[in-house]
Amino acid sequence: MKNAFAPAFIAALICSSSLLRAEIKETVVEYTSGGVVCEGLHVVDTEKAGRLPAVLIIHQWTGLSENEQMRARMLAELGYNVFAADVYGKGIRPQPPASGKEAGKYKSDRKLYRERMLSALEVLNKDEHTDLSKVAAIGYCFGGTGVIELARSGAVIKGVVSFHGGLDSPTPADGKNIKCKVLALHGADDPFVPAKDLAAFEQEMKDAQVDYKLVSYPGAVHAFTQKAAGDDNSKGAAYNEAADRASWNEMKTFFTRLFQSEG
Repeated sequence: MKNAFAPAFIAALICSSSLLRAEIKETVVEYTSGGVVCEGLHVVDTEKAGRLPAVLIIHQWTGLSENEQMRARMLAELGYNVFAADVYGKGIRPQPPASGKEAGKYKSDRKLYRERMLSALEVLNKDEHTDLSKVAAIGYCFGGTGVIELARSGAVIKGVVSFHGGLDSPTPADGKNIKCKVLALHGADDPFVPAKDLAAFEQEMKDAQVDYKLVSYPGAVHAFTQKAAGDDNSKGAAYNEAADRASWNEMKTFFTRLFQSEG
């Protein structure tokens, strides 16, 4: 007599074995940048053999938070070696309105901002799991601005992805330093990114002949990937589930093509 439960049991066993193969390890990493102690987060699936494509994450304006930890874990589950940077420094995790002042320090000093990100990139590059030929960076809000600045620094990476970041162009000539592909994921109704900034960003990319793509999500405002932003668009920042999902998929496609073509 056949066991009617056998197929279901075998399927469950296979599924469980698959889950067990994903061993996501999270490690707090201290490093220095210009004499300042920073505290980032390394996340990787330790069951993945060999060197892996790697992603640097630049945080939003409150500093390295649970949101970046979640995204790092999601990326690690996709097979990437991930390092979430700490731009502000160890223990500096300001909440609004103080976060605006802290973020402003770096937006008004792009050289310092780039230095902090380059230090974090160095940590990722030196990690034993990183395939140096396949490194990219993503950033949210403040960090979305950041990854564009990282590209402008001339960093040797394959691509950057900006999620609802500021897209101004304070020094258009810096576009010529960009050596990587650029993907900007933008809320079409974001009141914090004026039309003149958007136009200046695109002009900089075109003048420098950067391989870039700008995707705008109708109905989405600032911080559309951040659930903590709430759902009231009238505040200028709000979570948008459809834009969050679509932008994540856009990033995944970007990375697949980026690393296959550059591999």
